[in-house]
Amino acid sequence: MSREASRSRTTGETDVRVRVDLDGSGASRISTGVGFFDHMLTLLARHSLIDLDVEARGDLETGSHHTVEDVGITLGQAIGDALGDRAGIERYGAALIPMDEVLVQAAVDLSGRPFTAIDVPLPTTVIGGFETELLEEFVRGLANHAGLTVHLRLLVPGNAHHVIEGSFKALARALAQAVAPNPRVTGVPSTKGSL
Repeated sequence: MSREASRSRTTGETDVRVRVDLDGSGASRISTGVGFFDHMLTLLARHSLIDLDVEARGDLETGSHHTVEDVGITLGQAIGDALGDRAGIERYGAALIPMDEVLVQAAVDLSGRPFTAIDVPLPTTVIGGFETELLEEFVRGLANHAGLTVHLRLLVPGNAHHVIEGSFKALARALAQAVAPNPRVTGVPSTKGSL
């Protein structure tokens, strides 16, 4: 059974197209106009083993906020669609990722109930066109629209680039576990009978 989906989002600020394959190999084609964000999405795909195509055009003259947020929203919608009724999946995933001097922890529940708890202090700066506060905006958009509970914590601080990269890798590894099929799981992994 295919676990692929495509979504698009067009507003007065952005035009976003996303395609995902949850059973991919981590291949990606990313073009958002924000260099650092492209890099983060590429490693999100690589470390989650989710094939990911993202094409986004946004009002970058105002900053990267709208583009990053709308990619998060659209990616969340596509992942939610690809998961379908969420039957036969692991549901939970967690990762502890070192990125040189930095250590980041992520935990994910494909609960159908959107929630984010993010404790990743960052200086307010711009890295490759990516405003650091947009890490939280991206994760919140993704979680809200995919129906995920996400906890993301910085355990050992350091270079802002490493913190954000470690965060994306931790989220990716946690997602890889959570979306994985488990042949021992019959139906939806919940005593409620639905997620």
